[in-house]
Amino acid sequence: MNSKAQPSPFPHAKLIPLEVDASLWERFYTVAPLVVIGTMDEDGRFDLAPKHLAMPMSWDPFFGFVCAPTHQTYKNAKRHGYFTVTYPQPDKVLLASLAASPRCDDSEKPILRDLPTFPAEKIEGVHLADGHVFLECKCERFVEDLGPNCLIIGSIVAARILPSALRISEMPDEGLLEKHPLLAFLYPNRFAQIQETLPFPFPKGFKK
Repeated sequence: MNSKAQPSPFPHAKLIPLEVDASLWERFYTVAPLVVIGTMDEDGRFDLAPKHLAMPMSWDPFFGFVCAPTHQTYKNAKRHGYFTVTYPQPDKVLLASLAASPRCDDSEKPILRDLPTFPAEKIEGVHLADGHVFLECKCERFVEDLGPNCLIIGSIVAARILPSALRISEMPDEGLLEKHPLLAFLYPNRFAQIQETLPFPFPKGFKK
């Protein structure tokens, strides 16, 4: 058997070098989920903030997101030790955007009074309404010094889902996503609705 690597026809000589600094991720598009993180301010008011560097942290029920220590979301999670996660529906992307509105001089976000929410079950918190998956998390770990950011990891203590978004054997996956598309954020400035999908070609014998 010939173990020599075959030369690739890929035109690697034409690749453009990029500066490896804070501007790197703004030079091309990447796909990420868009979620809304809920926390509680020091005065008991609830805060909501959209995040895209957010995902499951394990096959077990752990969820994490990246946040700057200067942000209220980080301060609230550090102080109270919990947060909620809402996966918004694509046609409600404006609600997620409004949650990013700046605070006033008194540190309040007036827009939050007008956003539809409902309470969490097992922690003190709220979810943004019009989502399809809702998680409640207890903070487990803060991975500091990722440049100016931190990774906040929580264990999921409660989870709820819209019946129309639940994977069931009676409906093929492609039918589910056509009926209930997903919201994706294309960093730094676009979003997409994922509705048309194809099965991934896993190799034979693949195990997660």
